[in-house]
Formats: sequence, C-alpha cells, structure tokens
Amino acid sequence: MHTVLLVDDELRMLDLVELFLMPHGIKCIKETSGKKAIEIVKKEKINLILLDVMMPEMDGWEVCKEIREFSKVPIIMLTARSDKLDLVKGLNIGADDYISKPFDERELVARVKAILRRFSEGEKDNNVTISHNEFLLNTETYSLQYQDLIVHLTLKEFYILKALISRPSKTFTREELLAAAWEYETETDIRTVDSHIRNLRDKLKKAGFPTNEFLRTAWGIGYKWS
Repeated sequence: MHTVLLVDDELRMLDLVELFLMPHGIKCIKETSGKKAIEIVKKEKINLILLDVMMPEMDGWEVCKEIREFSKVPIIMLTARSDKLDLVKGLNIGADDYISKPFDERELVARVKAILRRFSEGEKDNNVTISHNEFLLNTETYSLQYQDLIVHLTLKEFYILKALISRPSKTFTREELLAAAWEYETETDIRTVDSHIRNLRDKLKKAGFPTNEFLRTAWGIGYKWS
C-alpha cells in the first residue's frame, strides 16, 4: 500500500482528498502544519506528498524547499491561485507537479496514481543506469552524473531526461515530453515543459555541467539531447 502525506491547513480539504484517494488503496496521513509535515517525512516512509501552498506559519514553498534538502519524495503542489509565476516558483524549488483548486477528482486521482506508479517502477528498475557518452542517468537515485559531477532530479525532470537520453538522435516535441513525464490525460499547459527544461538547465549549469553542449532547443519543434 502506498502512503501519501496530505498537508493543508484546512481540515475540510484534507478530509476531501482522503475521501478521493482511499478507495484506490492509498493510505493518507493528514497534517495541518508544514513544520510537522517535514518531521513526518524524516521519520515515515512516504511515497508522495500533496502540499498546499497557502498555509500560515510556513507556506508550501518553504516546506517543499526544506524537504528537497534531504528527500527526493515526489511532491504535488496544491493551490487556489492560478498565477503562472506560482507554477514556475514551485518547479524551481523542486515540486514535481502542480494542481490548482478547485480540482477535478478524476484528474487528482490520475495524477497521484501515475506518479506513484512511476516512482515504484523506478525503485524496481533492474537497469540502474542509462548511459550516453559521459552521462549516466541513475534510475535508483534519480540523479544525473557527468564525469565527477552529480545532480539530483525531481521525478518530472528525471522522466524528461530519460526520454531525451534514451533516444539522443531524436528531437522531442513538447507534447511528446509532456506524455513521457506526465503519462495520464491532463490539461497541463505544454509550456510547462519549457519551465522544466529551463530549471534543468539552471540546475545543471550551477553544478558545472556544460549544458550548451547537449541539452539543445530545436526552435519551433522542441528539445533534443545531442
């Protein structure tokens, strides 16, 4: 059974999300405090976090950023705000996905199940690394290695890179990368892929990776690994 940590200062919302997920065999741990949620992640085996952005004392962005300092657990941000800047900010600090309130029950369940399935498949993958030239993509640690440099990835970043590195001669459209990383039917803006690519470039550049030499933009089409 998978365990999902629900973090929201509204008890009504926690109960509602639990009601949606429980029929699918998902155990829910509910928490109204961001600080207490961080302690739970440190002590418990959590498979996914649904994290509200607008919370008192410690908001979702702060919680996400702190969790990313010690855990790669997938995080879906929940918010009543639909500002694209919120989306970019969430992705920048390590969120894997983003759902705006009010959300459709079927879409929420589909996103949760897809991420749980992907994460479980990654943990069971016998092919620990995918390699191309000097790059090694590790399916156990969700990290990319180049020579002696290592960068840890979010789940979405990992699946985007997995698609690109597995077929380095192919130029992927945004729609193809969206399907590779999200898997389920979704209304997610395809430009979200651009945000993930931009974050990847920034992350890899800060770590010393020569991003201009391999993560390339095919103008008017999409992206490729060359």
